[in-house]
Amino acid sequence: MFQIFFPILTLFIIAAVTVIIMVFLPELLARKTKNRRKYSPYESGILPETDARDRFPVKFYIIAILFIVFDLEMAFLYPWAIILKKLGMFAFLEMLVFIGILLLGYLYIVIKGALKWE
Repeated sequence: MFQIFFPILTLFIIAAVTVIIMVFLPELLARKTKNRRKYSPYESGILPETDARDRFPVKFYIIAILFIVFDLEMAFLYPWAIILKKLGMFAFLEMLVFIGILLLGYLYIVIKGALKWE
């Protein structure tokens, strides 16, 4: 039993040591310089024009959610396309229904105007 799990234990030990080294070694070796610019919210050197806590319009979030939904749904097409020949005509018709539902959802959000920027 020990022979089976020894490589896994070794891998976990190496990973833990690597993480500890990567977390604590910069603390020991890095220079500690403090200045006002370093601790500013923007490290690019450009002064912010407005407050960082301003509210974003809801449209930004709607677009992000719609992108995630359609992107994840389209990710299902790749494994389906790989095994389409094995699945046969039934799987093809099921995917047409799936794409039809996605198309209806897309048409709905276009008609509602969720993708219009004003």
